[in-house]
Amino acid sequence: MNTEELKTFIFLSKVKNFTLAAEQLFIAQSTVTNRISELEKEVGKRLFSRGSKTVTLTEAGEIFLRYAERILELQDSSIEEMNALTSHSRKFYIGAINATYEVYVKPLVDRCLNGNSVTSIKVMLGHSLDLIQQLQDNMLDMVFSAVPLKRQGYACDIFDVDRVALVCGKGKNEYPEGVTKSQLCKIPYLMCDLTLSEAGMFIRSLFPKNHVFRLDVDNSSKLLPYLENGLGYSFLPYKLVKDKLENGDLEEVKLKDFTAPKITTYLIYRQSYDVRRFLDNTFDK
Repeated sequence: MNTEELKTFIFLSKVKNFTLAAEQLFIAQSTVTNRISELEKEVGKRLFSRGSKTVTLTEAGEIFLRYAERILELQDSSIEEMNALTSHSRKFYIGAINATYEVYVKPLVDRCLNGNSVTSIKVMLGHSLDLIQQLQDNMLDMVFSAVPLKRQGYACDIFDVDRVALVCGKGKNEYPEGVTKSQLCKIPYLMCDLTLSEAGMFIRSLFPKNHVFRLDVDNSSKLLPYLENGLGYSFLPYKLVKDKLENGDLEEVKLKDFTAPKITTYLIYRQSYDVRRFLDNTFDK
């Protein structure tokens, strides 16, 4: 099993056509066919169902696709880490969900970069479960996650607890006395999916199933310009919007007949990993 076979397999799974895959990879169609055939022989399973014009992944192919992508990611990470040894004595690989980056991770990264010149940092932003998987694949050193990990060999510390605040643009609050749970479904709500956290599930439960939001993104910081321009309301982590509330860019809306849950940020890492070196800004000189 070589990397070219894996890359061809992944690309074919996306374009679903041998001719198109060959054209876009700048190789002969027979090369694509041979690579897939060799890969299927090696894994002992049919990876694609062939049609007259298109191909689709088999059930085995769907499973193998996830591992093929991770194999290539691990290869790239190992090469990158070895190359980093020539210029930096220490490299940190950090995973963070979008909701935590600006509030928790960026200040740590800034302090690290400003405090020394012997380290380099790679930050991966994504969803909690994907980042936790990369941690277990040794692609990340630590993860700032909205969901905990209970697994032997890993530490899972509560890094911080925050609350969510319902906010809108300054002067755009149509509910100065507070909003009720029933009124919430009628306002122009801008959804930031806080994924699998308790707060995220709570916010989703406030709206009918398949509710169409005025805007729906998975990066909380991307909502801020729309909120400041008075285009709607949104629940966001309080510490993310604290400065804008204090500066008068945003306004918090009171909740009348319900309360929002807290947001817990977990720091997950291997128990053998000295996470304090990054958190306390202590590095090899």
